[in-house]
Amino acid sequence: MFKANRGVLSSKGDIGRLRSNRCQYFLFAREFGYNVDMIGESNRLVERLSVLLTDKKLKICTAESCTGGLIAKSFTDLAGSSAWFDRGFVTYSDAAKTDMLGVPESLILDYGAVSEAVAAAMASGALQHSAADLAIAITGVAGPDGGSEEKPVGTVWIALAAKEQLVAQKYQFPGDRASIRQATLCQAIENQLRLLELV
Repeated sequence: MFKANRGVLSSKGDIGRLRSNRCQYFLFAREFGYNVDMIGESNRLVERLSVLLTDKKLKICTAESCTGGLIAKSFTDLAGSSAWFDRGFVTYSDAAKTDMLGVPESLILDYGAVSEAVAAAMASGALQHSAADLAIAITGVAGPDGGSEEKPVGTVWIALAAKEQLVAQKYQFPGDRASIRQATLCQAIENQLRLLELV
């Protein structure tokens, strides 16, 4: 069952209250056998993000672990993205998180690579090591291996950073490796859109 910090969704009746969060709605609907197009939804969200970033004259960067550059790819699939996308860091290993983003080794040892602390440090580090105004960071367990009782497959932390703002959210996405990565992409873009629309 799909979960986010807000709690567990357990019945078809919950779909209505999810419509304000398109990605969660799509995931929940898919679990009940509805035909949903997560890739198409992600592409639409990226297009909306590109317009907002262009209008606000902002640039964004990414720091990705379990998604392996999928978010950066979705950005650069869009023509003209060089106007608003600065760079992407693929920091798959713990060492890469430290070497490329400055995430303290002690933080990874104390909390694990899949944690709020590391996701937040990745987002902050991406900002510090780029010319961007905003950063999206992802760390998680996409599976099929690597999960644990505490952090099962599908556990993902999404962190967003700006000059004076840093937020992180934990999700538990269902499905196989490809589904978890696609859901992470969709949710990360939607989260960034929500923050931007508040500015």
